[in-house]
Order: sequence, then structure tokens, then C-alpha cells
Amino acid sequence: MSTREAARRKPMNRRPRDILLRLLIAAALGIDAVVHLDLASGYQLGAPGGIGEGNLFRLEAAVAILVGLYVLIRGSRPAYAAAVVVAGSAFIAVLLYRYVDIPAIGPLPSMYEPVWFFEKTLSAAAEGLGAVLAAVGYVRQRASARRRR
Repeated sequence: MSTREAARRKPMNRRPRDILLRLLIAAALGIDAVVHLDLASGYQLGAPGGIGEGNLFRLEAAVAILVGLYVLIRGSRPAYAAAVVVAGSAFIAVLLYRYVDIPAIGPLPSMYEPVWFFEKTLSAAAEGLGAVLAAVGYVRQRASARRRR
């Protein structure tokens, strides 16, 4: 059996490129989670008794950690899809609330913040990159599944 044949038989999620991709996606989600956890307490002061941005930040961080672990452990299409949704929605939210003054919607507070600072920029970059990498992983898994048929 040639090396090329062995590479074809090796599962897609165990190839070095795919492992690197999974590590990069998990790192991006990890950065997102760390930044959100770090900023959460300061943002909760605006609504100490309500949902508040701080609690939303904590929820985002928890979901990012769980999905990052899911991508690391499984590396499957559902894992990549979940990473696209989590990182992509966080990226869209940070851009939206940076440039558009959306008023409070029910229990959700107004989160308009028309400035960029280091943590926000770092988080946005990690979220955007994580979403793109997760989409690449999803497409690669899908193409691999089609070739196996």
C-alpha cells in the first residue's frame, strides 16, 4: 500500500491539517471565551438585577468553551457547524452593536458601544477567524464524505 493510499484511508479528522484546523478553531473560541469572561463583571454593572450584558457575556463564554471542546474532540460536521454558529453570531453581534444603536429589546439590554478597544478588537478578530476556519472545516468534511461514497 502506497503512502497516498494510506492517506486516503486515514479518517479526515485525524490528518495533521485537520488537527491543526481544529486546534486553531478551539483557540479562537478560547480567546473569545476568555475575553468575554474577563469583561463580564464590568458590563453587568449596567443591569445588576436583570439579564445584563455581563450575564450574556458569561453565557457566550460558556457556549464558546463547550463548542471549542466539541470541535477538538469530534471534528465532525456538526461540531464545525456549531463553531460557525457560535463564532459567527458573536462576530456579527460585536459589529452590529458597534455600528448600530439598537434599543433594549424586552429583557435584553441596549448594548451599543461605539468604540474599539484592545479586548473588543481581539475578541472580534478571534470570532471572525474562528467562523471562517470552522466554515472551511465544515466544507472539507462535506467534501470528504462525498468522496467516500
